[in-house]
Order: sequence, then C-alpha cells, then structure tokens
Amino acid sequence: MSDDIRVLLVDDQELVRYGFRLMLDATPGIVVVGEADDGERAVGATERLQPDVILMDVRMPGMNGIEATRRVLARRPATRVLVLTTYDLDDYAFGALRAGAAGFLLKDTRPEQLVAAIEAVHAGDAVVSPRITAHLIATAAPHLGGRQSSDAEQALADLTAREREIFVLIGQGLTNGEIGATLHLSDSTVKAHVGRVLAKLELRNRVDAVIRAYELGVVGH
Repeated sequence: MSDDIRVLLVDDQELVRYGFRLMLDATPGIVVVGEADDGERAVGATERLQPDVILMDVRMPGMNGIEATRRVLARRPATRVLVLTTYDLDDYAFGALRAGAAGFLLKDTRPEQLVAAIEAVHAGDAVVSPRITAHLIATAAPHLGGRQSSDAEQALADLTAREREIFVLIGQGLTNGEIGATLHLSDSTVKAHVGRVLAKLELRNRVDAVIRAYELGVVGH
C-alpha cells in the first residue's frame, strides 16, 4: 500500500538485518524496502529506494553510520534516521544524533518498541525520551559549549520569556506533560510553545533542542 512506512535496514551484520526484517515483515503498515551493509551503500540505497525511515547501525567498516546519516539527511532531509547501538550511552550514538538522527534504539529493543519507534519518527517525533537524550548529551558535554555564535545569540533573543523557559525545560529533559505541570500550562499550550521554539531556533526536533540547549549553555554541563 502507498501509505506503508518504507524502511531501509543498515547494519554490517547480516543476522541483525535478518532479525529486524523478520520483525517488520510481520507488521501491517510497514514494508522493508531494502538493506545495506555499510554507510556508503546506505547512502546509495536511500537515493534509489527513498525510504521513510532508516534503521542505521553506527559502528560499521568503511563509512560509519554517523557520516552516512549526515549524507543521507543532506540529500533527503525528510528521511528519518533511527540509530542502532549496543549501549545506551554510546559516543557513536551521540555523534549520529548530532548529525541529525531522530533518536536511537538499542539492538535488543523489543518488537513492539521497534514498531512504535518507527511509527513515531515517521510521524515527526523523536523516539528517545528527552530525559535519556539529556543524559546521553551530558556524557559528551566536554565536546559541547563554546559554539555560541552571534546568530545563535540573536535566535535566543528572539524567544519570548515564556519560550525561553520552555527551551530550558526541554534542555533539562522534561516531557511536554512535565513542562505543563511545572509552568501550569495545558498540553496544547505547551505543544504550541515547543513548536515555536523549534521553528525560531531552526531545529528539527526535540533531540536537536536538547543538544542546542547544551551548546548554548542554557542548561548546565
């Protein structure tokens, strides 16, 4: 069906690809359109197959998943990349998030979680909870900061006082519900504010927002 979510599997281990394909082939609404065993082939397969979502391993020989993610998103910004990693605080996973991935999954993710993650990123959400993302980024904090440009300063200046509050809370890893409880705002109001923050700062998603909050120093390292 034309509205199926088209998925590309990228991993240098054939058994891993087979396992994910087995899970996804049994799921209505998701179709695996292809596989690739390294980053370079992933870029080529993306051009050829135009997947909606890529499950991308980061540790591969040749072109790794970080560079592949960067190249894929430069050519097809609408494609959503989910990073596959063995450890939840993998430096490679952080690099891929920084390159524009929508989130990361552990390779032992349960089938229902994998499906939910694919559906979530296809709908435009990040699949990693902001709190986990904040933890991940905090471990890489020495590599962040010191990048505050005049453009970034101007973007922050363009935020209203309320939007800046929202931005700080996103950076601290709070969900929309937690932000609403903290600021006594409805879910719809929080969602609207989050959307404006992302738009003004030219961010793709909440993962980007957490990263930018650390880079700009609005949350502590």
